[in-house]
Amino acid sequence: MPMSDLRRNRFERRRAETRHALVRAARQTLAESGGVSASIHAIAERADVGLGSFYNHFTGKPDLFDAAVADALEEYAQAVDERLHGVDDPAERLAGGVRISARMAESYPEIMQILCHSQLGRICAGDGLAPRAKRDVEEGMAAGRFTVVDPVIALTVLNGSLLALLDLSCNQPEADSDQAAGTMAEMILHMLGLSPDEARALARRPLPAAA
Repeated sequence: MPMSDLRRNRFERRRAETRHALVRAARQTLAESGGVSASIHAIAERADVGLGSFYNHFTGKPDLFDAAVADALEEYAQAVDERLHGVDDPAERLAGGVRISARMAESYPEIMQILCHSQLGRICAGDGLAPRAKRDVEEGMAAGRFTVVDPVIALTVLNGSLLALLDLSCNQPEADSDQAAGTMAEMILHMLGLSPDEARALARRPLPAAA
């Protein structure tokens, strides 16, 4: 490999490492306090990078925090994908995603704290879980599993239900979130067109074991 390519690869690797360190530091800051009082200098110091390097990657703190939330959501969505790997039925995947989400506070406490501090509504943005939910709804409709007419309305109901579930976990930690998630998954599947019996059975089917 020519020396110029080696230098370019080294530069790109270091650049990626710096960005990752900043995002990691921002995630920790958001989880701890919501980032309201944190300065760019403090975040850069936590990431162990120079202040000048910050502006090579982000225009300001909101830009960094957006990247941090997106990174956290994508990590969680990938974990859900891994847990449901091999589940082909979109209805079972959708129910599984809702039920696994109820355990976020226990299995991914940093991500839950990030969402609680930075508006739960961001979970319905274009990153992370939202495109997976859209995929499952569309595949379920195409396969005839779901009879809902309007996928936009279906996704709106699904997103609203998930936000309510996560809000319950944030503000009422003593509540039985597993039971609430199972009931919610059953109601969502029935709303999408499954019979009451099938919706109940799918919403209570044992989840795939964690890897």
